[in-house]
Amino acid sequence: MSKSSMELPDCIYPCQAITNISPNAPTPKHSLYLSNLDDQKFLRFSIKYLYIFKKSVNLDHLKCSLSRVLVDYYPLAGRLRSCSLDDDKKLEVDCNGEGALFVEAFMAITADELLEPSKLPNKSWRKFMYKVESQSFLDVPPIIVQLTSLRCGGMVLCTAINHCLCDGIGTSQFLHAWAQLTKQPQTNLTIQPFHWRHVLKPRHPPTVNLHNPGYTKTQPTPQVNILKLIQSQPLLPTSFIFNPSHVLYLKKQCIPSLKCTTFEVVAAHTWRSWIRSLNLSLPSNLTVKLLFSINVRNILNLQKGYYGNGFLLGCAESTIKDLVENNLHHGVKLVQKAKSTVNNEEYIRSTVDLLEDKMVKTDVSTSLVISQWSKLGLEEVDFGEGKPVHMGPLTSDVYCLFLPVIGGDVNAVRVVVSVPESMVESFQYYMNESWEKKIQNGDYVKNDYHANESSFF
Repeated sequence: MSKSSMELPDCIYPCQAITNISPNAPTPKHSLYLSNLDDQKFLRFSIKYLYIFKKSVNLDHLKCSLSRVLVDYYPLAGRLRSCSLDDDKKLEVDCNGEGALFVEAFMAITADELLEPSKLPNKSWRKFMYKVESQSFLDVPPIIVQLTSLRCGGMVLCTAINHCLCDGIGTSQFLHAWAQLTKQPQTNLTIQPFHWRHVLKPRHPPTVNLHNPGYTKTQPTPQVNILKLIQSQPLLPTSFIFNPSHVLYLKKQCIPSLKCTTFEVVAAHTWRSWIRSLNLSLPSNLTVKLLFSINVRNILNLQKGYYGNGFLLGCAESTIKDLVENNLHHGVKLVQKAKSTVNNEEYIRSTVDLLEDKMVKTDVSTSLVISQWSKLGLEEVDFGEGKPVHMGPLTSDVYCLFLPVIGGDVNAVRVVVSVPESMVESFQYYMNESWEKKIQNGDYVKNDYHANESSFF
């Protein structure tokens, strides 16, 4: 069995493993409005971060600081509820101070033994997050934490934070605040959270002047649903590291020459490779999409400390024929166009108004969805015993993640995405095609990581 698919030992839970952590001071009791960007069905899940630390932090200190930070972030100590009897209707937060769930565990393994396999998560890693038995999504606390002590004196910290309340920037802000109060209990937070989501309320009446192609109104089953076809098969995670030299080489493939960012070129390359490796009989004129998150805080001048969902989905579109037969320049230009389209307040307001219609949903049927975690500072979280030696998702699915490379170049990016087992080999081939040709030409840069990590497991 490869290290990537290593079955973890079971967690051992003490008698009183589960603690409810409430705010340690009185907090406001009211209902918190959620914006249309918060209240999307697409976001009705918890973002699960997994951290590996070489040294443990005192459990009581962590619980105390969590209790303290929930005074500032009191909506996270509340509970989601529907504004009507139908769970599909508008959601809000009941700020009732019920608290977060904190779970203690022990696993007979060391941090070093976890490092290599952690780069390719598998179902076994779900042992690091306590599963709450609940009737519905609304019954799950917005924050669940499991701290698993390791045989070596290290720890695994896994957090599940409800995406309807926070986006990636917001969760990073919260985790840094918790870490700050763990190290310096008597200090005030460096960034004060801004709770109010009314700044993203739809206009009255809703006015959609510009349409976001990342969303569609509920229609009969699409003729081709790539996502459904992929999810009907066993999935395996793949992982690729792109160092600055890899990125530079990709940029050279953009003929004619094109000035672009690391994200733009790696996203376009991943999208194109993903489509090329689909072993499905798809019509060449089928329009496929790349959806990716774009932070709109600065465009809308949102208050500093805004931790709600302050992103919009950028949407690049192309026919399969154009995406595959053209070089990387084509895909990069489409990503840039999608970014520039979102850089417009009217476009953002139109999307917020569009989402007032609850029949409108994120169109993922023929889309690759990328979420960028590599620029959020998540790998910098330090509770007082040093930064993590690993930070990543608890599990992997068909959504693609861009992650920081801990211990590597700060400008490097790790791409993690799960694909059907039948697609792994071709996906690896297309993601690595440039590097293989470069090696054959004898000009491969010395001391680089190989772009395909999967081959090492």
